[in-house]
Amino acid sequence: MLPIDLRGKRAFVAGVADDRGYGWAIVRALARAGASICVGTWPPTMKIFTKSLERGKLDQELPDGGRIEFERIFPFDAMFDTPDDVPDDVRQDKRYVGLTGYTIQEVADAMRTDFGEGCLDVLVHSLANGPEVHRPLVETSRSGYLTALSASAYSMVSMVQRFGPLMRPGGGVVSLSYLAAERAVPGYGGGMSSAKAALESDTRTLAFEAGRKWGIRVNTISAGPLASRAAKAIGTVDRMLKYYSTNSALEGVQTAEDVGNAAAFLCSPLGAGIAGTTLYVDNGYHALGMAVDPDCHPE
Repeated sequence: MLPIDLRGKRAFVAGVADDRGYGWAIVRALARAGASICVGTWPPTMKIFTKSLERGKLDQELPDGGRIEFERIFPFDAMFDTPDDVPDDVRQDKRYVGLTGYTIQEVADAMRTDFGEGCLDVLVHSLANGPEVHRPLVETSRSGYLTALSASAYSMVSMVQRFGPLMRPGGGVVSLSYLAAERAVPGYGGGMSSAKAALESDTRTLAFEAGRKWGIRVNTISAGPLASRAAKAIGTVDRMLKYYSTNSALEGVQTAEDVGNAAAFLCSPLGAGIAGTTLYVDNGYHALGMAVDPDCHPE
């Protein structure tokens, strides 16, 4: 038996707000493997998330016994590197009033204060935001485009920059990409395709730089669509799911659990030789070169 064993390891997962997305699936897989879990959740959803946990509304039960428990839950806004970057209108927003310490640097500093140097083994970037995702790229504003890149790609660079010094050699970093990084996907607009392309390119460069500097591995997962709350914002996710189901090599659509398990593998000692890679977890959809004819089946 060759298990994924993360006992004695600590993970920080950024971008968890409910129990329906890939972020939660990764948390579940890491917890099943024995890791201690800290999460960062977007400040506007912080109260809803913590209240849902308190009231038992989130699925914390693990299939092989036990429950998902969190060492710490941080408010986390990856649009801001340091407190000086937070504009006054955000500070005064009712969703942010009363919250402090939510910039990337502040959360990294809090981790260091709480757990000491060399306290982290797994870093997960499950973050994306494109305010104009409904707009075709040709109609996207400069502001919308740059916001998509900042929230969905540069945030990964900033996280590695600030959490890297806390990570023990051999640790793993993983983010979530999508096939629109390399192929045109109608309906996935607002600069999000550009942001995913940047994320994958940065993964390769960070794998070298962070690998040499701290001895950690950086990879990304190109996952197929999931009917999460975040994906619903795209508006075409149901049609995408149906298309993937018909046109994937394995037929059907990958599950959130498939992606969570892949992330746990990449960040475990079993993935020790993997760095700078985009791992497809999409039931083989990316491998097909043409749509499947339902009346044509391989012998």
